[in-house]
Amino acid sequence: MFNFLQYTFIQNALAAAILASIACGIIGVYVVVKKIVFISGGIAHASFGGVGLGYYLGINPMFGVLPFSLLSALVMGTVSKRSKIPEDSAIGILWSLGMALGIIFVYLTPGYAPDLMTYLFGNILTVPRSDLYFMLALDIVIVGAVYLLYKEFLALCFDEEFTTVQGLPTEKLYLFLLCIIALTIVVLIKVVGIILVIALLTIPASLSRKFTHNLKRMMLISIAFGTVISVTGIGLSYALDVPSGATIILVLSLVYGVAAFGMEMLENRRSSGV
Repeated sequence: MFNFLQYTFIQNALAAAILASIACGIIGVYVVVKKIVFISGGIAHASFGGVGLGYYLGINPMFGVLPFSLLSALVMGTVSKRSKIPEDSAIGILWSLGMALGIIFVYLTPGYAPDLMTYLFGNILTVPRSDLYFMLALDIVIVGAVYLLYKEFLALCFDEEFTTVQGLPTEKLYLFLLCIIALTIVVLIKVVGIILVIALLTIPASLSRKFTHNLKRMMLISIAFGTVISVTGIGLSYALDVPSGATIILVLSLVYGVAAFGMEMLENRRSSGV
């Protein structure tokens, strides 16, 4: 039954699923609680410029995505805080700019750009061992940053005015949080691709919020959901020979829908005294 686990690419895929679930389980909670899903999506789509830059320079596109995502996060965060331009308009402009630059860089790259669709739509079954080390390093940075700044991020997410009154550098904390989100997006891109990354970042966290409002518990539940569902999605995509990224998101969405419907029915029964 589990003979497919003997294949190296399946082992790599499972390791990538766990690493991605750790990152999105922790950071996704901040994205959901802080209600910054749109700006996170903007960073994700703008990062395509880094993919194109990587191909153009002849390097691993992941090394192009990393600085491009961080730069996008800093620019979007600064514009949203300081500019008179409406935040959603600024994010939309920068989102489109990143995608446009990516397309131009890919067009200017001599020859064929291999695995381009992987960065757009994801294929966790093709993640090489070298990318796993890269993802592990980013996970360590993400977990370390959250561990050191947990209380500050907690205050920032629930009461930004209180954070300012306490004398904490609110804007710098916000920009740093966006940078951590950018790192998480880099981790997730090879799993589900730029197009679907925001779903993996938000659905497990939104699902965990239905069971608890304690931030630490939300993170743990989100990691657990993300891991189990990602592994299930990998198994289904392998068995059915369908795209892995889309399968993972489809399973996540179905589980979320069932959980939301079930809990709503339970609350209705409790309120009616049945």
